[in-house]
Amino acid sequence: MIFELWKSIKRKEFALVYLLYGKESFLINETKQLLIKQVLHDDEVEFNLSSYDLAETPIELALEDAETFPFMGERKLIFLHNPQFLTAEKTKDKVEHNISRLEAYIQEPSPYAIVVFVAPYEKLDERKKVTKALKKSAVTFEANKLSEAELKNWIRSRAEYNGVTIAPEAVELMLTLVGTNLFMLTSEVDKLALYIGKGLTIDGQTVDHLVSRSLEQNIFTLVDKIVSRKIGDALRIYYDLLKLNEEPIKILAVITNQFRLIYQVKELAKRGYGQKQIATHIKIHPFRVKLAAGQAQKFTEEELTRIMKQLADADYQMKTGKMNKELLIELFLLKLK
Repeated sequence: MIFELWKSIKRKEFALVYLLYGKESFLINETKQLLIKQVLHDDEVEFNLSSYDLAETPIELALEDAETFPFMGERKLIFLHNPQFLTAEKTKDKVEHNISRLEAYIQEPSPYAIVVFVAPYEKLDERKKVTKALKKSAVTFEANKLSEAELKNWIRSRAEYNGVTIAPEAVELMLTLVGTNLFMLTSEVDKLALYIGKGLTIDGQTVDHLVSRSLEQNIFTLVDKIVSRKIGDALRIYYDLLKLNEEPIKILAVITNQFRLIYQVKELAKRGYGQKQIATHIKIHPFRVKLAAGQAQKFTEEELTRIMKQLADADYQMKTGKMNKELLIELFLLKLK
């Protein structure tokens, strides 16, 4: 888990080789910044920090750097980006890498360099000898999407990092309002912590009042009002979106996407799929599936089919200019009463 890795880095318990891979770039970048902060003093960064793009540079040149004694300080920190030779992807490499040289280095890494492989790939090719050797010898972190429980842990840990605590209901609301984007979650927690001050607790009311809502989140709230048959509240949210100069065609597209998700979740659940299986099948975060599943319970299949048809008709009329765009969505909402 990422928190254990970060704790060891903060304790300055460094490995000589790290392997960071996965599609969650925020986690990888945070880990890189933490390594720079903990490994090097400010006056050493210019001399002892190196970064290589292995799509452009042969691995042996980077390893020569690692084996060269640092100009000043105790150690070097070397980032090796895009090690495509660790994947099964077939690419036309601009350079050839001496993989045997790398395998030898992995077995006996330089004692005065910390080498970090940064592989922005969802999967590595476990069949390759070099991949096996690297995963066996390096401290490895797979930076892929966090689960709901891990996201909640992330929010609590970020609050603690800022010297505050966050109430359980505030954590739930934060996830509902902000979603699963780690950059946005971190930004919002930092903002709330700064607002309330050190030693205090972020509660649900503070989150509700201060957390920024994206268009998608406002649409989710709008759909939630529709699900609860609170059409008056839904209309008020819609009018607020228009005041913010949101385009009706964009609002309609996001509403349609949310109802499509609700329909998919309901249909797949009927076929016996669990929420994790549904998330994998339609390639979205399980937390979004969980929220959509709750909404899906309040609609029959016939209702969802009718709503999807109404949305398709509204989209057609909006794109062909047959009716006022703002009025089309208003009429759609009124028909749901």
